[in-house]
Amino acid sequence: MAISLSERAAKHVSNFLQKRGKGVGIRLGVRTSGCSGMAYKLEFVDEVHEGDLQFDSHGLKVITDAKSLPYLDGTELDFVREGLNEGFKFNNPNVKNECGCGESFNV
Repeated sequence: MAISLSERAAKHVSNFLQKRGKGVGIRLGVRTSGCSGMAYKLEFVDEVHEGDLQFDSHGLKVITDAKSLPYLDGTELDFVREGLNEGFKFNNPNVKNECGCGESFNV
């Protein structure tokens, strides 16, 4: 089981952590929400807590919790630019369908 960052996402996270002046990586999780049932949670991590699951990717820690991992296993977090928009894209092989706005998903 694993979660990874693309090279572009790792560079973006690393740059943000440097500007922030602290942090060890990024936390990825899921929560019940949206029209399709689940939504991603994404936040920067200053310290790893007991029970956190860690994956190293391009020199950064990707952290999740045990409840989220079955929904995120195999996911690659990418950072993309599409026209004037930019942001994280979740390449999750477990997703069966997504809502029209792309904010929630179902496995």
